[in-house]
Amino acid sequence: MNEKRKISIRKIDENNNQDVLNLKIKPEQQDYIESVADCLKEAHELSLWRPVGLYDQNQLIGFAMYGLWHEKNQKRVWLDRFLIDKQYQGKGYGKQFLDVLLNHIFDEYGCHEIYLSLYDDNDHALKLYQQIGFVMNGEKDIHGETVMVKKRISLKD
Repeated sequence: MNEKRKISIRKIDENNNQDVLNLKIKPEQQDYIESVADCLKEAHELSLWRPVGLYDQNQLIGFAMYGLWHEKNQKRVWLDRFLIDKQYQGKGYGKQFLDVLLNHIFDEYGCHEIYLSLYDDNDHALKLYQQIGFVMNGEKDIHGETVMVKKRISLKD
């Protein structure tokens, strides 16, 4: 779609919480990602997670959750959840939001790498993440998901 979009990332608060909870994915995607309600509960329980709404102007399009995870003397910034509402899938939003979201995360944390994990049979997500520049790093997470990493490209490199 060539129309001009005004993409933004917004914190979830009392003004948009219910709208975010109403986001839906396709039935065949439900085995790949937790519900938004589960994500928000997890973010409430673990303050490291940052849940956000993904907007085109004032229209909520999707949801993401990211954070800085500490484990085994390691600190990694994770894009833990990312979804586009089923009615907006297939319209180019996924790639566009990922570009904006990743730059937002790189800037927020001042990091040079962002990690995520996905199930090996999640072909659609794998293709999207690879298009954005994520590569498999040979690791599996605690749930057996394949770990991918995207490095920030610096003009100085």
